[in-house]
Amino acid sequence: MESWSVEGPGIGNAGRFTDGFGNAAHLVNQLRPEGEINIHVRGEVTTRDSHGVLGRPSGEPVPALYRRLTEAAKAPEALYEPFRNAKENRLSICHALMARVGEELGLPEEPKAPQQMQANGGQAQVQEVAEAGEPRPPAADYAHLFIGAARALDIPARYVVGYRLVDGEDGLHAWAEALDEGLGWVGFDPHAQICPTESYVRLAIGLDAETAPTLRTVPLAEVVQVAKVSAV
Repeated sequence: MESWSVEGPGIGNAGRFTDGFGNAAHLVNQLRPEGEINIHVRGEVTTRDSHGVLGRPSGEPVPALYRRLTEAAKAPEALYEPFRNAKENRLSICHALMARVGEELGLPEEPKAPQQMQANGGQAQVQEVAEAGEPRPPAADYAHLFIGAARALDIPARYVVGYRLVDGEDGLHAWAEALDEGLGWVGFDPHAQICPTESYVRLAIGLDAETAPTLRTVPLAEVVQVAKVSAV
C-alpha cells in the first residue's frame, strides 16, 4: 500500500481497533447528525499477481472460525454432494466448486484487466443500493454460494470485499477465499471464474457480506457508495 486516507466528520477522534476477523476498523460517533454524512476514502495500492495465493497472514483468527454456517452463505446439496467423497486434493475441489457456481448462476462477460490500480473513493457511478445498509456487489451471490458449498465439505471459506479493476466495473467487488492445507488461504472469484490477480485489492473479510461491510451505521441507514478504480 502506497497511501490510504479516510476523511469525514469526527474521523480525527475515531477509535481504531482490529475486529474479530483481523480487519482494521475506525469507530466514529456522531451527535444527532442532520442531513448527509460524507466520507471520502482515497488510496493508492501497488499489486502483484500471486495466482490467488494469500498464504497465512499473521494476526488472523483460527481458520476453524470460517467453518461456521451462516444464513447468507448457503448452497444446495446438489451443488456440493458430488465432491463429498472426492479423491482430489482440496485445491482441485475448490476450483471445481468455482466452476459449478458459475454454471449455477451464469457467467457474465469479463474484459481483461490492467496490472496496477488506484482506489479512489468519491468519483464515478453509484452502485445499486438496497433499501437500507451498504450496497452489495452483484458478485456477492456467487461468493456466498461458493462459501456455503465449501463449508458443507468442511473446508474453511470466507467472504472478501474489495476492488477489482476491469472496464465497466466501478465500485465494490466480492469474492471468496478457501483454506488449502499447504498453500494457506487461496482466493476464488466465481463471478469471474478466476483466482484473484493483480487487478484485485482486498478491503475486508468476514463470514459473509453481513459481517464484512466496508461501512456500517448504527442505527441502520441508507448508504450510497460512489467509487472509481483506475490504473496508474
